[in-house]
Amino acid sequence: MIELYSWATPNGHKVHIMLEECGLPYRVHGIDIGAGDQFKPEFLAISPNNKIPAIVDPDGPDGKPISIFESGAILLYLAGKTGKFLPADVRGKYETLQWLMFQMGGVGPMLGQAHHFRIYAPEKIDYAVNRYTNEAKRLYGILDKRLGEVPYVAGDTYTIADMAIWPWLRSWKNQGVELEDFANVKRWFDIIEARPAVQRGVKVLADARKALQDDKAREILFGATQYARR
Repeated sequence: MIELYSWATPNGHKVHIMLEECGLPYRVHGIDIGAGDQFKPEFLAISPNNKIPAIVDPDGPDGKPISIFESGAILLYLAGKTGKFLPADVRGKYETLQWLMFQMGGVGPMLGQAHHFRIYAPEKIDYAVNRYTNEAKRLYGILDKRLGEVPYVAGDTYTIADMAIWPWLRSWKNQGVELEDFANVKRWFDIIEARPAVQRGVKVLADARKALQDDKAREILFGATQYARR
């Protein structure tokens, strides 16, 4: 039984979807990032970067428990454990890995900044809003071109690269993007959204998440609490 420590965010949903797609049994432990659960010592012991998600697999590669943090690393671990959603051939593997890294290094951080400056920042800074909105549109453009050439991000088959990118695009409105402007992305997005495992994955902890409204939660996520040395 995989122990999953997570919250209903794009990075959390990546792993929720992968677990559902793989069919691995797992138990969910909600880490309420608005309440500061990510700073508790027991969570930091498995996720030293105080970010969700993280997993503990009691049946690790050597038969001993292993903990993994960082969503991309978790996707790779689960793909290796199950032999699913990461091509076995060398070319297919690296086609997938490069698009996974595209998500980890570009889509996640840049769309996250677009969310922050467009939605959560206490003051609207035009330069920041324009910078990250334009970067979001650029990234969608790259995906649109790619998905005009192949059915899935890494090629002909559905992989962890699709699982990594798709949850971040669910909030396209918050990123200043019109999905209809990217026809190939929309075609792909709708195909992924229709998968039963994806539908189950995005429901994980969704009922527990609350809108970020109070000042305390904002301070925890964006203020001094987030940056304190631990």
